[in-house]
Amino acid sequence: MKKLFLILVISGFTYLAEAQVKTEYQVYCIGFYNLENLFDTINDPTNDESFTPEGEYHYNTAIYKDKLQKLSFVLSKIGKSESPDGLAFWGTAEIEHQHCLEDLCKQPLLASRGYKVIEHESPDYRGIDCAFVYNPKYFTPTNSTVLPMRYKQPNDTTPSTTRDILWVEGIMNGETFHVFVNHWPSRRGGEEATAPLRDMAALICKTKVDSIYKSNPNCKIIVMGDLNDDPVSNSVKNILNAKGKIAEVPKGGLFNPFYEYYKKGLGTMAFRDAWGLFDQIIVSHSFIDKNQNGLFFFKANVFHEDFMVQKSGPFKGYPSRTFSGSEYNGGFSDHYPTYISLLKAKNK
Repeated sequence: MKKLFLILVISGFTYLAEAQVKTEYQVYCIGFYNLENLFDTINDPTNDESFTPEGEYHYNTAIYKDKLQKLSFVLSKIGKSESPDGLAFWGTAEIEHQHCLEDLCKQPLLASRGYKVIEHESPDYRGIDCAFVYNPKYFTPTNSTVLPMRYKQPNDTTPSTTRDILWVEGIMNGETFHVFVNHWPSRRGGEEATAPLRDMAALICKTKVDSIYKSNPNCKIIVMGDLNDDPVSNSVKNILNAKGKIAEVPKGGLFNPFYEYYKKGLGTMAFRDAWGLFDQIIVSHSFIDKNQNGLFFFKANVFHEDFMVQKSGPFKGYPSRTFSGSEYNGGFSDHYPTYISLLKAKNK
């Protein structure tokens, strides 16, 4: 709310009157959601045998269709209370192929938004990839590519592979955006033992972010994904150098609005009764710069509705997941989605 002082002249007397001028804003919601193994049912040459009708999970057409319907229900609600079209764009992880996401976006609850999908197949040993989904009404892509990650474990003779980092460049509200969608190496094998792999992924991402900053110090950059690390982990806090407080973010730096959520004990996934906030959306300094007139950061959210919570069994209180062991649980995902709200003054 801005204050405007008006000088009124009435019957020869001068008055100084204070009036309130209301600023209206356009809201844009940006999200990330790990879809927990969104596979089709077709047996590919990749390592997807478990997600076939004959595989470990007995993953058939009925399960696939049910999973699509349930994921679309969640996605249709994210940001809907703030923007009538919900998410302007969102990143995702654990999808097998682009057509799986296209099937998801054709679901009745999402079809009217006309979402489009950007996905590059990566050589991940599990056969899963990152992807980017956008509403053409709000976002126009201009370029996309991947940042490969190859590494060697001790005694390995050939490099191992994991999910590539997807980098999408595009225009939203007349501004150039650079979006990095990440799914860093998991903690399987132990948090400490696998930490160097996530540090490596963070460094690959940060190196590219810094190079973009050098060419345009005012650019809009978003780093999102399932980082398999928390906001206080070395990969996020020190290598990405994502600050948890706006006052600490230097020009050319990154702000992590999910730091405070983590400090309050909130999370997006749980393992052995310990919550982690792995699903984060991190923004560049230009989103918090009060001197710029474009889109700016407003708030962050963990989308956590009661219907998404497991009500019984060994995972009671956790996100309601698709599978419990190899048994179909009929849930949504083992992660809660996250999203941020950006604002743009309508009179600017």
